[in-house]
Amino acid sequence: MNISDPLGDMLTRIRNAQMRGMTKVVTPASKLRGRVLDVLVQEGYIRGYTEIEKDGHKSLEIELKYYEGQPVISEIKRISKPGRRVYSSVSDIPLVRNGLGISILSTSQGVMSDNAARAKNVGGEVLCRVF
Repeated sequence: MNISDPLGDMLTRIRNAQMRGMTKVVTPASKLRGRVLDVLVQEGYIRGYTEIEKDGHKSLEIELKYYEGQPVISEIKRISKPGRRVYSSVSDIPLVRNGLGISILSTSQGVMSDNAARAKNVGGEVLCRVF
């Protein structure tokens, strides 16, 4: 099956798994997905992830995080899509819920959260928004 938006697919799998109350979800592996997951781990939105190999294909097993029975991620949304890329300069990086959430950006210095991008004074493509 050909996926036109691999990152959007991963975010949808996370969203659906949390609605079902699952503790783990598996998604095909890629470098971009791994970097986005690194940011989610650093910011405390997921417990972690491991790379597994099944039938010769690498996959990422994501451990979801819950607090008092509720998912830590209440909203996860793809911003820049294959049909419409969204770029932002460092001065225009949007705040998510007045700073309570994060935006994940793909910059020239790697994938990072909006706070890290402001600290390094770089802009880039706004991949997704997490709250």
